[in-house]
Amino acid sequence: MTMEAALPLLPLAPMSASGVQIHTSPGLVPYPEAVAAMEARVAAIRAGSAPEALWFVEHPPLYTAGTSAQTADLLQPDRFPVHRTGRGGQYTYHGPGQRVVYVMLDLQRPRACGQADVRCYVHNLEEWMIRTLARFGVTGERRDGRVGIWVKRGLREDKVGAIGVRVRHWITYHGIALNVTPDLGHFTGIVPCGIAGHGVTSLKDLGVDVSMDAIDEALRAEFAAIFGPQSVGS
Repeated sequence: MTMEAALPLLPLAPMSASGVQIHTSPGLVPYPEAVAAMEARVAAIRAGSAPEALWFVEHPPLYTAGTSAQTADLLQPDRFPVHRTGRGGQYTYHGPGQRVVYVMLDLQRPRACGQADVRCYVHNLEEWMIRTLARFGVTGERRDGRVGIWVKRGLREDKVGAIGVRVRHWITYHGIALNVTPDLGHFTGIVPCGIAGHGVTSLKDLGVDVSMDAIDEALRAEFAAIFGPQSVGS
């Protein structure tokens, strides 16, 4: 499915309790098409011609470089395609078995933060992943100075979820990436998010056998719980 046209022009799909359109793409969505689709949807949300959206995708193996990416953190530049992107942050990996959710919201609408507040929005994205993980018996935690969601593994801490956001005219895009069953060896081509000395894990690596459908159901429920009821027309 080519999402460059399909996402912005998508007929109204079922809404979450938060009044946000939800779409899940089958298969692996090419990254350039995803970025083009997000940018088109952001423009449409600002123009009032499309509702806010959550877009659930998986990508083929690739690395993305955020606005703070350091060249030295790309350890294997020829391993997978590398895409420069306008989101905040440094290098990340996307690939099969990782649930990426692109979040396109108007921060000027009243939600849990009560005002247009990017820091509060990021905090809520963190809380979204923490509560989702808790449904499967995994304790995810924040760490000062380290973006993302972390789990304790004895004497070390591993990253299980990543966050990268961009905001244009108070409309958000990019979003979160939760490691469900990805090939963790693919992360060795970068220093994930520029943070050395820590590992990367997944639900599978933590001994949690769960389907992507179950993860999606949990993400949808917790999104509505955190971001609150919101009708499309308000």
